[in-house]
Amino acid sequence: MRLATYNVEWFDALFDEGGQLIADGGWSARHNVTRQQQAEALGIVFTALDADAIMLIEAPDTSRRRSTARALDSFVQAFELRTSGIVTGFVNDTQQEIALLYDPAKLSARHDPQGSADSVPPRFDHAFEIDLDVDATKDQVSFSKPPLELALTTAEGRALRLIGAHLKSKAPHGARNRDEVMRLSIANRRKQLAQAIWLRQRIDTHLQAGDSLILMGDLNDGPGLDEYENLFGRSSVEIIAGQGAAQMYDPHAAQALSSRIAAQPSTARFYLSRQKRYLQALLDYVMVSPDLRALSPDWRIWHPFDDPDCWNRVELREALLTASDHFPVTLDIAL
Repeated sequence: MRLATYNVEWFDALFDEGGQLIADGGWSARHNVTRQQQAEALGIVFTALDADAIMLIEAPDTSRRRSTARALDSFVQAFELRTSGIVTGFVNDTQQEIALLYDPAKLSARHDPQGSADSVPPRFDHAFEIDLDVDATKDQVSFSKPPLELALTTAEGRALRLIGAHLKSKAPHGARNRDEVMRLSIANRRKQLAQAIWLRQRIDTHLQAGDSLILMGDLNDGPGLDEYENLFGRSSVEIIAGQGAAQMYDPHAAQALSSRIAAQPSTARFYLSRQKRYLQALLDYVMVSPDLRALSPDWRIWHPFDDPDCWNRVELREALLTASDHFPVTLDIAL
């Protein structure tokens, strides 16, 4: 079985209010890319992935007028994809939902959130209490994009848990000077670490229950990504992964953590206009529980410059660069 996570930049901008795909010559929300170019590029990427299930980060919006499910159904039909099953979780206000596309012939999936407002940890659409700034007063933290918790069952009857997550960005959006950059960066990192602790507590409840678990998505963090990391000791990735017998494993995270001065894997590529160059970062992960790691799964980052097969297939290479600023990550596992 192949499972994938993919952050599609401004996927929502490719659909009208009725959820119909807009593949015309108008500009998409991606820089210098038309809607037709992005839509066709995504069709090429999804077809090449040929995944049994794809966790979509920044999926089309659900709101009073828009529907994630309608938009994704339109996309699936346009490119004749086999992943016609669609499941979403708690709606958010960011125009970027988390959703799963899956092949109904290979598995079934349902939204199955855990916990309540009063449980420890609480359900992901509620608030998490934690002292963020060591002032002996608990702060309330919430997810702008509550993680998507799914119960999956394969066609052969194997049950597992799947969590799709998109943690808060650490970028100091709105900062007007150096002091504001520092203040916002530290505040955002505190909130992101709180979300990571909350997520790790949910992971622990599943592992203690003996569940097979996969966590996937954009964690907006990785070892050594910014100068504020040392203030807090650990990255969100390290908190979520954990240690010892309860460690969630992703080989790319392990490689990055093993040496912070060596070459690192990357899943995203952003243009820095002031510096006139690209920044590459490891932001997207697929972490598995110890029992699934024992099945010797294969991970792959579909990076057009790092993966030889992606590089040699010119159409796929160009599509990956056009479709999004993130690249898919796949997990092939015998379930």
